[in-house]
Amino acid sequence: MDAQPQPVAPPPAPLPAAPPPLARRLATPLATLTAVAAAWTYVGLVDPNEPGHYPVCPMLRFTGILCPGCGGLRSAHAVVHGDIATALGANALAVAGYGVFAVLMALWLVRAVRGLPVRVTAGPVWWWALGAVLVIFTVVRNLPFGAALAP
Repeated sequence: MDAQPQPVAPPPAPLPAAPPPLARRLATPLATLTAVAAAWTYVGLVDPNEPGHYPVCPMLRFTGILCPGCGGLRSAHAVVHGDIATALGANALAVAGYGVFAVLMALWLVRAVRGLPVRVTAGPVWWWALGAVLVIFTVVRNLPFGAALAP
């Protein structure tokens, strides 16, 4: 009698790892939010429009050119005080950045609560586009017709 080889069963699939406890998943995003809230509180309490509280932008000091961040602290101060028009006048691009940051933080918190990984990936096209926006914003705000974008 010829013995037929018995088929070998594949090994069982490994069980998915349980997500870490909620407190551990929330530790990093909540620590980040705490640090950001502390910075915003400081900027809200210490007016950047008063000279002597914050250093002058090195690019502005040494070249006279407004960088893309010039007016960002004044913009944040205005946002803290609920004056969105003044914030947009100080640095409209920074106000847009605050909104993007808020959306990304909300995404991070929701995914952390659900135990899902957070992967925000941006391909090279997005990074080049962001760089182009920063360069165009910088150039336009330093030209006479773009004076409305200057703080």
